[in-house]
Amino acid sequence: MSKEITARSEDYSKWYNDLVVKGGLADYSAVRGCMVIKPYGYALWEAMRDVLDSKFKETGHQNAYFPLFIPKSFLSKEAAHVEGFAKECAVVTHYRLKNDPNGGGVVVDPEAKLEEELIVRPTSETIIWNTYKDWIQSYRDLPLLINQWANVVRWEMRTRLFLRTAEFLWQEGHTAHATAEEAIAETEQMLHIYADFAEQYMAMPVIRGVKTASERFAGAVDTYCVEALMQDGKALQAGTSHFLGQNFAKAFDVQFSNKENKLDYVWATSWGVSTRLIGGLIMVHSDDQGLVLPPRIAPLQVVIVPIYKGADQKTALDEKVNGIVAELKKAGIRVKYDDSDNNRPGWKFAEYEMKGVPVRIAIGARDLENNVAEVARRDTKEKMSLSLDGLAGRIGELLEEIQLNLFTKAQTYRDEHITRVDNFDEFQKVLDEKAGFVSAHWDGTAETEEKIKELTKATIRCIPLDNPQEAGTCVLTGKPSKERVLFARAY
Repeated sequence: MSKEITARSEDYSKWYNDLVVKGGLADYSAVRGCMVIKPYGYALWEAMRDVLDSKFKETGHQNAYFPLFIPKSFLSKEAAHVEGFAKECAVVTHYRLKNDPNGGGVVVDPEAKLEEELIVRPTSETIIWNTYKDWIQSYRDLPLLINQWANVVRWEMRTRLFLRTAEFLWQEGHTAHATAEEAIAETEQMLHIYADFAEQYMAMPVIRGVKTASERFAGAVDTYCVEALMQDGKALQAGTSHFLGQNFAKAFDVQFSNKENKLDYVWATSWGVSTRLIGGLIMVHSDDQGLVLPPRIAPLQVVIVPIYKGADQKTALDEKVNGIVAELKKAGIRVKYDDSDNNRPGWKFAEYEMKGVPVRIAIGARDLENNVAEVARRDTKEKMSLSLDGLAGRIGELLEEIQLNLFTKAQTYRDEHITRVDNFDEFQKVLDEKAGFVSAHWDGTAETEEKIKELTKATIRCIPLDNPQEAGTCVLTGKPSKERVLFARAY
């Protein structure tokens, strides 16, 4: 397979697909709209999952698992929820196939129709809250802090690997609380966990904010979000945390005896991130030579490639490099010694550059004599000669330098692409010529929000937390406004 990558400037969408497929992250499947996550892509997801899972558990959450199938009647119990997901639901109607008596292959057995149709999980609020009804009786049972790692199905018509597929992997937290204040605090806490993870591990700067009523999760009272900016100037929703109020508790009759021995409905939250984060990671950092991965979540942080002629040189290199590998592993660094003889060193260099490995070490016989190695950074392409003495410590420092550099570069780009505008002509011009986030006044109505979307394909990504209050006039209607919001075209 050719490893050539389409340039970002030529076709950004094709560049993205090239990186996903040629970088070995995922592939198309026989099922329309679904993807196969390959081992390298899954290793990246596992690295993300492990960090997040640890953070969830540190804050008192436990993992559980709930059914993939949801009775159709459950979905209809919360009106806004069913309206929000109805068009994306896959429905199971029968439970058996049989051979076609007319020779047409396998057909659905009409006698095996389900008494109640089942929805393939698009999200789990309904099945979980039906379960919580049996788990929660008293204030002593609260808070209930549950997370599950699962797959979900949302029947998308226009799909793109990782960013939007019919089936994807995610985690979804679902918590129950005795008071609204506790539930809101939980919602905000999880938002900050997502934001900290994005910035500290993915090196992806995000804006923390609240969605408008039109953009809220179906059935939520408030939706908090983290928004990131891709290199093409489009926004990506990188995580959401929802305050559900008592909506689902009332829909499923989940009540508890409070400390005054009075019955009350519990207060709820839900929150989640998905494999869409991998798509965001690619588009924030990568270049025309391939993937660029932040060291803290790169499946492989360092690769060592030997350069030798003959068995004697190989033996001498092996002895030295195996010691270096042991030191790196002892320092907690994920390293691979690629001494396979299937491909030449130049091919390996290109392959690991494509895969975004943060640091490449090349070492040959002459390097061994001089007690040095050639070290290359993936982020800047800079090459340096480093002593083999104390190499593990220096590589550890270098990985942190790369992590910081990637974040700083992405943050600079993001900040340079937040533009304040005060009229609609300027609004459209910025979107068309510069892109990025547009900070503008909005009159607060859903009608204006929808009209701006219709005219420009830009949506309100969020109202930033701690947004400064500033009197102004709406860019479209000229009506009074109390604050600016962030608009952008988005994935």
